[in-house]
Amino acid sequence: MRILRFIDEENKICFGRWNSAGHVSRLSGNLFEGFTDMSRPAILKKLLAPLQPTAILCIGLNYHQHAKETGMALPRHPVLFMKNPAALTHPADPIILPVSCLDPLEVDYEAELAVIIGKPAKNVCAAKAHQYVAGYTAANDVSARRWQKHAGAGQWVRGKSFDTFCPLGPALITPDELGDPGNLKIQSIINGRVMQDANTSDMIFSVFELIEFLSQGMTLLPGTVILTGTPSGVGFIQKPPLYLKPGDRVDVVIERIGTLSNPVVAEKEKI
Repeated sequence: MRILRFIDEENKICFGRWNSAGHVSRLSGNLFEGFTDMSRPAILKKLLAPLQPTAILCIGLNYHQHAKETGMALPRHPVLFMKNPAALTHPADPIILPVSCLDPLEVDYEAELAVIIGKPAKNVCAAKAHQYVAGYTAANDVSARRWQKHAGAGQWVRGKSFDTFCPLGPALITPDELGDPGNLKIQSIINGRVMQDANTSDMIFSVFELIEFLSQGMTLLPGTVILTGTPSGVGFIQKPPLYLKPGDRVDVVIERIGTLSNPVVAEKEKI
């Protein structure tokens, strides 16, 4: 099932199902207890991110080719950091470059496959991890590199958590419709130029291995979003570096999920 979350003509937040004919029918229920198709057409006033995350857990350096391009050794264990849930951004809404990241430019793009946990998961083995997945979507792990590397004193959270730094969408794809999350084409496209072009088969740790690792002694609550890492081709390794600037458009395209598109604007100066 391809599930959309949206604001309808009455300004209510609703869920709908995108069918093969290109129409959206209303759903009753929720992501964690299940949906019932009401067989009524839905009017989408504004498309929203598929959910409001309870937590955003992120994995760094999880593609072989990305590790190679950075010159870093392959990690023995998944590299974990977090993003503030307030960084959530809806499809088509702008990525806002903070004043503190404009001079010099330092904000990078990172196309990522996002996994949504559907029920409490603790001490889950990889072989059973698929039972805890509500669905998948596309994400952009927007990153302020200077804040990430230096101003964060070695901690990545600050440089990853500015407002609007977690675009998510356009839809949640249930596991039965997506198929194998370890074999999906993934791209980032900046102003029509393909920058990242890879396959999730290049992951160092698979989706289900990540769930096993993250759930060891730690409960993953329903609504937890796991960003599974980004492939090679990010902006800071380009020569010269290619950072986001006002007026850009970023598209994250993942096979069988769709396109997550966001414009880039500058934050207004503080008064």
